[in-house]
Amino acid sequence: MSREAAVKRATDHFDQGTFREVLARRVAMPTESQNPDRADSLGAYLEEEMVPELTALGFTTEIMTHEKANGPFLVAERIEDPALPTILGYGHGDVIRGLDDMWDEGLSPWRLTEKDGLWYGRGVVDNKGQHSINLAALKAVLDERGSLGFNAKYLIEMGEEVGSPGLREFCRDHAERLKADALIGSDGPRLSAGRPTLFLGSRGGVNFDMWIDAREGGRHSGNWGGLLSNPAIQLAHAISILVGPTGQIRVPEMVPPELPASVRRVLKDADIMEGPEGEEIETWWGEPGLTPSERVFGWSSLEVLAYEAGTPKTPVNAIPPRAWARLQLRFVVDVDPFAVLPAIRRHLDRHGLTNVRLELTREAIFQATRLDPDDPWVGYTSASMAKTTGKPTAILPNLGGSLPNDAFSEILGMRTIWVPHSYPGCSQHAPNEHLPPAIAREGLALMAGLYYDLGENPPAR
Repeated sequence: MSREAAVKRATDHFDQGTFREVLARRVAMPTESQNPDRADSLGAYLEEEMVPELTALGFTTEIMTHEKANGPFLVAERIEDPALPTILGYGHGDVIRGLDDMWDEGLSPWRLTEKDGLWYGRGVVDNKGQHSINLAALKAVLDERGSLGFNAKYLIEMGEEVGSPGLREFCRDHAERLKADALIGSDGPRLSAGRPTLFLGSRGGVNFDMWIDAREGGRHSGNWGGLLSNPAIQLAHAISILVGPTGQIRVPEMVPPELPASVRRVLKDADIMEGPEGEEIETWWGEPGLTPSERVFGWSSLEVLAYEAGTPKTPVNAIPPRAWARLQLRFVVDVDPFAVLPAIRRHLDRHGLTNVRLELTREAIFQATRLDPDDPWVGYTSASMAKTTGKPTAILPNLGGSLPNDAFSEILGMRTIWVPHSYPGCSQHAPNEHLPPAIAREGLALMAGLYYDLGENPPAR
C-alpha cells in the first residue's frame, strides 16, 4: 500500500482504456440545460451515471430538487469518521448547447472522437471529463488503501450552464449537510496545457446595457447633419470615458484599491505566454504597471460585447435614432458589483452625458471570490501536485472567468481550491470542444496523489 501504487492505479485506468469508455458513455448523453427538450437527460445523467459510480465507492446518494433550479442536484456522502477532515467535491453534468451543425466533418458533440491526438465531444472538458477524473482518482485511492482517510461529500448540479439558478439557495438550505473543511473541485482551464494549475476562486461578472434614444426614426444625414445629435457618436464618447484607448478603466469603483502582495507574489510564477490559439499577447493593453497575469487574475477588465446603431448590414445615409451597447465588467474581490452602475451613472453625469441610459441585464451577477494564497491548504495542495508530476504548480488567485464559487466560499464558508483538467484552447462552449488526453492522464495521477495525501497527513483544519 503506497502513494505510488495509488497513482499507478489511476494511470492504469487511463492506459487500459477504461476512462475513455466511461467518458464516451457520458458524452453521449445530451445534457443541454439550455434546451428544454433535453430535460429528461439531466435527471438520467445523475441516475444512470453518477449514482451507480458513487454508490460503488461507498457513498450514500440522494437526488434532490429546488424550486429555483432548472435541474436536479445530487448530494453524496461517505463519512468514515466524524473526527476526520471532510472534503466536498463539485461538478456539473449539464453542458452548453451542442451546436451540432457547426462541428468539423467527422465530429459530433454527442460522440467521443479522437482526431489528431485530441478527444472531441461536448463535455469532455466542461465538465464531464473533469469530475470523471476526480471520481476515478477517488476510486484509485480506495482500491489501494481500502479507505480514503478523510470524509468525502459530493455535489453535482445540472444547471451550471444556465447560471446555476437555485444553487446558492440549495447550499443555504442544506448548509449543515454540505459542511466541509474545503471544496476541491475541477473546472475551467489550466494556465497552459503543460502546466498543472490550481486556482482559488473566480472573478465576478456584471453585464449591463447602455443606450441612447434620441428620437423616433432616422433623419437624412445631409439635410440634418450638424443640426441633430448622433446617438452613436455620443454613446461612443460615453464608453470612452469609462475605459481608455488602451483598456484602462477610468471609474475607480470598478477596480480594486490595490493588488495584494500575496496575489502579486504567486502571479510572478504564472506568466501567460500566449493566447488560446497561439496568438501573441498584447502587453500594451489593460491597466498600466501590471503584468498580463496580474491584469487577468488580479484586476478588473471592462469589455464591449456588442454595439449597434443604424442598420449595420445595410447602411443608409441617415442619422440613427438610437444607439445601444452591451458591456461586461469582470471584477475581483474588493469591488462591490452593486455599486458599479451607480458609479457609472455619476461618472456619465459629471461629463454631461445625462441622456445615456443604463440597466443591468437579466444574467445573474457572479460574485468575485478568492482564497488567500497564503492559506496553508494552498501550499499543501501545490506541493502534492508537484510531487506527483515533477512540475512546478501554477497558483492563480482566481480564475479569469466566473464560477458560482461564492456558493461555497461565502454561503458554506469553506476554503475553495480548484484543480482544472483542461487548457485555454479547448474550445469550451464552442464547436469542436476537445481534451488533450495527456491532460486527462496527468489529472488522474495528480488527483490520486492529492487524495492519498489528504488521507495520510492532511493540513491543519
